[in-house]
Amino acid sequence: MWRTPAGRDSQGMAIIEVNAVRKAYGRRPAVDDVSFAVEEGEIFGILGPNGAGKTTTVECIEGLRVPDAGTIRVAGYDPVADHDQVTRILGAQLQESELQPKLTVRESLELYASFYPDPADWRPLAERLGLAEKLDTRFAKLSGGQKQRLFIALALIGNPRVVVLDELTTGLDPRARRDTWELIEDVRRGGVTVLLVTHFMEEAQRLCDRIAVIDKGRIAALDTPSGLIRRAAGSTVISFTPSAPLDDFALAELPKAAAVEEKQGRVTIHGTDETVNAVITLLARHHITAHQLRVSEATLDDAFLDLTEASA
Repeated sequence: MWRTPAGRDSQGMAIIEVNAVRKAYGRRPAVDDVSFAVEEGEIFGILGPNGAGKTTTVECIEGLRVPDAGTIRVAGYDPVADHDQVTRILGAQLQESELQPKLTVRESLELYASFYPDPADWRPLAERLGLAEKLDTRFAKLSGGQKQRLFIALALIGNPRVVVLDELTTGLDPRARRDTWELIEDVRRGGVTVLLVTHFMEEAQRLCDRIAVIDKGRIAALDTPSGLIRRAAGSTVISFTPSAPLDDFALAELPKAAAVEEKQGRVTIHGTDETVNAVITLLARHHITAHQLRVSEATLDDAFLDLTEASA
């Protein structure tokens, strides 16, 4: 269904380059000195709170907005000066889109396919996105989730080399969301680079090779999902109910313990593997049994909150 088009970049090279980009609305900077590169063939995520500058950043990459400063290149092309070339290799699913209300799903797919010299076959695409039963349904009669799936199909129909997906699973139920994740993984396996803007942490952790966290218009962190999680204050969480009270001072002095909480007799400690070993030693020294002991890794949610709160 998808194939890697010939182009100017070779595998492993940056296909999107964003360098020192700034964009302001009035006196308010929406994007402030943002730089990152997206390697060809990867799924690159952009995370951030509402109003952080995520959508403005991708709209500059798509050529829909003109940066006030800095440079952007997509496969070597300037999205504004070389807009025609960029539209041939970049597909986009926007955060907010509309179609003519009376246009059917079939007509929409056929219309968008006609814009490209070598489009994808929209029939299996419609089948995969659960639109096969809605081909004769007018756009105005589609549910919010069905409209979202249609816009994903339209973003992919031109056999793009790069696809930008802005909040692609908003409005989808959990089953449809997971089906869409599998579709995006198929797209990447076909050689398409994916730039994914999302606020679903599970989605970012499942799909993305690397993630840029944008906060207040700036890059707060850029790493793999596991790398971001390791940055979380207390990347390992230990919880247990002690058979006897533990000394508060001893708990506070545990190495690498970022936070210690005690609620209704249950102790929760945010730390590292070193903290886990110290807890076990502490319990053994005082002949205390840890009931319902749980050791778990921090999540991308934890890392995201730490990174965005740190810049608050």
